[in-house]
Amino acid sequence: MTATKNQFNVNEFGYYGQFGGAYIPEILFNNVEELKNNYLTIMNSQSFKTEFDDLLKNYVGRPTPLYLAKNLSKQFNTTIYLKREDLNHTGAHKINNAIGQILLANRLGKKRIIAETGAGQHGVATATVCALMGLECIVYMGQADIERQAPNVARMKMLGAKVVSVTSGTKTLKDATNEAIRDWINHAEDTHYIIGSVVGPHPYPDMVARFQSVISAEIKTQLLSCVGKQNPDYVIACVGGGSNAAGAFYHFLNDLEVQLIGVEASGKGIHSGHTAATLTVGTPGIIHGSKTYLMQTNDGQITEPYSISAGLDYPGVGPVHAYLFETKRANYLSVTDDEAMHAVINLTQKEGIIPALESAHALAALSQINFKPSDTVVLNLSGRGDKDLTTYINYLDTHTHAK
Repeated sequence: MTATKNQFNVNEFGYYGQFGGAYIPEILFNNVEELKNNYLTIMNSQSFKTEFDDLLKNYVGRPTPLYLAKNLSKQFNTTIYLKREDLNHTGAHKINNAIGQILLANRLGKKRIIAETGAGQHGVATATVCALMGLECIVYMGQADIERQAPNVARMKMLGAKVVSVTSGTKTLKDATNEAIRDWINHAEDTHYIIGSVVGPHPYPDMVARFQSVISAEIKTQLLSCVGKQNPDYVIACVGGGSNAAGAFYHFLNDLEVQLIGVEASGKGIHSGHTAATLTVGTPGIIHGSKTYLMQTNDGQITEPYSISAGLDYPGVGPVHAYLFETKRANYLSVTDDEAMHAVINLTQKEGIIPALESAHALAALSQINFKPSDTVVLNLSGRGDKDLTTYINYLDTHTHAK
């Protein structure tokens, strides 16, 4: 069964249903309009496609493998493939979008690049492409995330980026995004803001999803080779802002027989007051330039998210996910810190792959789904676990001693 063509993609006004749009201060209007008026023309030009595809192949290392996880498949009595985005250069899916946006920035004549980062993977990807292109790079990162993601901070600095510690609020991703937007307002003329997820004002959610759609395009080709069909029964991905999920879902949105599963971080529990499961506990509102679901009080004040995972510790979600949630095209589950940690240990010891904490949330959701033995399941392993080793070691030490 197939949906109406482009039913789940952004419309000409920058909305997915009621979600999306561009709610921005006047001083950023020209920047956003410039992007909106040019991004599709640039992305569809042959010179852009040639350069983008060449860098994805020869610099990033695409296509990433679609790996049949035999031990995981046996555990859940179904067929599970892992889309190995962890094997990309820089260790996560974030590089796909960073390369696309740096090529776009070059064509728009922007010489100064800013970014926000939580887990640090987007910051590393942005610093990497800025080094490649010889551009100034400033990355905003919450102080709490700097402390828990030290390896990625070291990488960014080594790549020549200036890492700005953000000490406002909870000192995490939301606050880093706030500071990046303030910088953009103050340097509107020469600066391009590489947003790392499918969030922010239009055209960012659509632009980032398009750059990440290489994931689902490859899945279709690889599945056809592996099992003789392009469409799996399930596609599963973790969701913070939601870029890896948007990329993994993109080419399956209109194929209604494919079940799309997004997995949020419920932290210490949905009702604990320490969660980042936006679609479960949130309501529609405006955050960082777009209308979407966000965690807020009754009078519209944004509430602070919590997750052991820095990359999922965000009080909003991309407007495409808000729309997929509202229309029930995708189902969104949630996973606690402890469940994610158990999934890390399970994958590491069953398949010899150490996943990022973000990806571990998607892995933990496998136990929440009743698969049939005949199902084909693709799980997007969005990043590798090097950056989280300190968290893993501390968790294992604590829980070993507790026993």
